[in-house]
Amino acid sequence: MIRLALIALLFATPAAADGMAFFIDNRHPGDVAVELYGRQTVWPGNDQVYLIEKGMKKSVSITCEAGERICWGAWVNGDAGASWGVGPDRDRQCATCCVICVGKTTATVEIGG
Repeated sequence: MIRLALIALLFATPAAADGMAFFIDNRHPGDVAVELYGRQTVWPGNDQVYLIEKGMKKSVSITCEAGERICWGAWVNGDAGASWGVGPDRDRQCATCCVICVGKTTATVEIGG
């Protein structure tokens, strides 16, 4: 019985983690804060945001589960009322602000404009 349990553990395959990049382009005339949201993870996490200054572009890499849906939310730094994507509270509907985690790929996020 123990032997069968050990064999089952050997063949159990956990979800594979993949690395993915997001290229964020701030076309808004002010600085924006950005977060990425997965099933149970927020990037960058720990109550931090990616701060993208006006007119700047930034590439960020994350580790996500293959097939996981990753959405982005952005808002004017200091004014969460002006937002894009799913917003800072993840409560907005958005058809173009989510991607599926696929290893070694890059998603482009254009804010403002």
